[in-house]
Amino acid sequence: MHANSSATAAQSDLTASAIPLAARYGAVRRQSLALAQPLSAEDALLQSMPDASPAKWHLAHTTWFFERFVLAARPGYVPVNAAWDLLFNSYYNSVGPFHARPDRGLLSRPSLAQVMAYRAQVDERMAQRLAAGDLDEAATQVLLLGTHHEQQHQELLLADIKHAFWSNPLGPAYRSDLKHHRGKGSELRWLAQPEAIVEIGAAAWPQSPGFAYDNESPRHRVLVPAHALAHRPVSNADYAAFVDEGGYRNAALWLSDGWSLIQSQGWQRPLYWHDDGAREFTLAGWRERDPHAPACHLSYYEADAFARWAGARLPTEFEWERAATDTPVLGNLLSSDALHPQASARSDGDLGQLFGDVWEWTTSSYTAYPGFRPLPGSLGEYNGKFMSGQNILRGGSCVTPAAHVRASYRNFFPPPARWQFSGLRLAKDTP
Repeated sequence: MHANSSATAAQSDLTASAIPLAARYGAVRRQSLALAQPLSAEDALLQSMPDASPAKWHLAHTTWFFERFVLAARPGYVPVNAAWDLLFNSYYNSVGPFHARPDRGLLSRPSLAQVMAYRAQVDERMAQRLAAGDLDEAATQVLLLGTHHEQQHQELLLADIKHAFWSNPLGPAYRSDLKHHRGKGSELRWLAQPEAIVEIGAAAWPQSPGFAYDNESPRHRVLVPAHALAHRPVSNADYAAFVDEGGYRNAALWLSDGWSLIQSQGWQRPLYWHDDGAREFTLAGWRERDPHAPACHLSYYEADAFARWAGARLPTEFEWERAATDTPVLGNLLSSDALHPQASARSDGDLGQLFGDVWEWTTSSYTAYPGFRPLPGSLGEYNGKFMSGQNILRGGSCVTPAAHVRASYRNFFPPPARWQFSGLRLAKDTP
């Protein structure tokens, strides 16, 4: 890895969900390396806030996941370095202690070179197991889960390094060659949806043929009242009007916790907007803000306040999934190589940009579906234990791999979080 690389960040987006598992494993692992390629060893150690993690840790933890839950499931397995189990376990209490998340940036050792060698060793061991065909059904299922887990960390790696570079007064670029286009924009239109009972969620995996996380199941029926959805996400121009009209100074628009937060933190605009009113920070460094691109890096509190100001609300996750169920997963995703929300090139008023660009906040709390059952064993800690104090986001972002997202996918973050690529789409009640 070196600091000035212009390597393309995503050579393969794995859009075919049915590709052989060994090929998927290899492609996902190579993609992580491509994303890390522009980073120096110093870059890879940065941790700019407790919620973020160093790129080096992401590369190591995703490797640890395969070693710990696939390779080490066989009795007698000898780990590459048993001492690293403490360092690269994230939050799995059932497998042992782990290093505190806010202190991951203190782990100068093992070095980046050692982490890269660790990846290579585990990949070699995985290749031997795959070539020998001696993974049982349970190990095969965990391996597939691990590839999706690593794709989650690819997105986190980019969000975390963006925050770290923004924290640097020099405002360095992760890559200076990222694709960028400016669209024409469109006036917001409303698309009405009648009341209906709809099927929500995914069939429980691994019993079902298609992959889905446990928190997406079981599939169940939900009554969705009549409503209307905006045909596109809220744009930078839309959100700038909210800022200019004093949205951050009007307590009546904010939830109590949100108002306390913006007062204590001094928030006056979205996270990466410059106070000159014209620029925003991107993974390509400071750029002129495109007024027609979706507004990004908004907390739930900011999204909710904007919706109130606009005389609307955020959609429920059920309204969003109903709209997206028959929509192909196409859009400005990781493989577009923009790594930033882009204005839509479409001129019609149909529902657009459901996938890619920005994760869309919903008003739905992250809770279990009726009949939810977590995965067995340690992997039951993956999702279920976080079902408190968080809200659901849908649709993926400009740094989400296309083969990782689907209509039933439930992302979740606490309301103050805004370093992720999160935005909003408006909804409103209709008679």
